[in-house]
Amino acid sequence: MKVRRVVTGKNAEGKSVVISDGSSPREMVLKHTPGFVSSPLWKDEGTPDLTRRDGADLMSSGGTMVLPAGGSSFWVITFPPDSVLMSPDWNPAVAGPELGEASPGIAERMEPDNPGMHETPTVDYVTVVRGMVVLELDDGKTVELHPGDTVVQQGTRHAWRNPASEPATISVVLLGAKT
Repeated sequence: MKVRRVVTGKNAEGKSVVISDGSSPREMVLKHTPGFVSSPLWKDEGTPDLTRRDGADLMSSGGTMVLPAGGSSFWVITFPPDSVLMSPDWNPAVAGPELGEASPGIAERMEPDNPGMHETPTVDYVTVVRGMVVLELDDGKTVELHPGDTVVQQGTRHAWRNPASEPATISVVLLGAKT
């Protein structure tokens, strides 16, 4: 699922305008993990400044999507079915670096002994957009989620699983939190 991103702002006269309309410059359709699409849409390292009128695209530079307390980021992620990751054709040695590039700030928090499990110093607002995903927590508890279901995740260790046969898409806002 490619994501269209419309960014608005104000011109020099204070009138609302469209600054950009199209994909995020950091959107990645992964080659080595078919069906995985990472669409980091926006980030702000602190309190948003509505007086800024330079039209800068805050996604034009790289860096983490997991920001410090007071920062925020917005991300849409499409997960392939778990069967893609279990396929004998899937090569983690080749896919790993690409997944790291597609998931800046998350990839380095992944647990090598428990693939997919991670924890971030954020409060996350998650909505399932398409498909079905399973939220797995560190006590083995799982929650099946469908389109329209939401999760408020408060810095908990977790993983996202897609046991279905079709890709699943979530929309996530990450808020940097005190720890």
